[in-house]
Amino acid sequence: MAEASRPTAVVLGAGPGLGLSVAHRFGRAGYDVALVSRTDTRHADYLVSLADAGITAEAFTGDVRADVLTVLDTITERFGTIDFVYYGPASTDPDSFPGPITEADSAAVARAMSWVYPAVDVVGRVLPGMRERGRGGLLFAGGLSSVRPMPALGALALSSAALRNYAVTLHAGLEGTGVYAGSLTIGGVIERGDIHRLVAAQPAEFGDLGGRTLDPDTIADAAWRMYSDGREAEVVFSVFD
Repeated sequence: MAEASRPTAVVLGAGPGLGLSVAHRFGRAGYDVALVSRTDTRHADYLVSLADAGITAEAFTGDVRADVLTVLDTITERFGTIDFVYYGPASTDPDSFPGPITEADSAAVARAMSWVYPAVDVVGRVLPGMRERGRGGLLFAGGLSSVRPMPALGALALSSAALRNYAVTLHAGLEGTGVYAGSLTIGGVIERGDIHRLVAAQPAEFGDLGGRTLDPDTIADAAWRMYSDGREAEVVFSVFD
């Protein structure tokens, strides 16, 4: 195992929007960064962006629903420790699009929950080391449907609520340990991200996004503040009144 000289931040679900902004924000704070996404198609661009900012980073290929623990072990071997994890995987695959809540069955709920179970596995793998060292952080990104009824999101509302509850309950359970946990609750399309690109390309289907998007750099600044301050269990970003 490598001996850690600087703390390491892991971005699970690295994409061109919020994931990359979180990587930049923690990199500026002195963290080495490990990016994880399902394919390596855009890794080179991400690493150039971070290197140009003077941030040490490496990229790893892995699916949180298949081999995330193996990837975390590889990152630990490379960097020595994992000191912060941002959990924000998402998908723009058509099969992942939800149906309305009135049509959700148990199979749909099980599919939606497949994004939540790996979060628990991730915590199980990295939390013991964080607690032993007396420092660390776990931040989970979820949707506004966890706190506001959004029937069109169907079963995803259930999984968002479960992930949020897990995060804020962890926050309470870790009080006094030096380890932070929290939830970024997001209502709106994040600029530069994959969903933003998808929605913006189909205005006839999704409508005009003008003035109704969220800046990923602003959210990443909040992520750093939440972690470094350690007091807030949740911050909500929403374009909805």
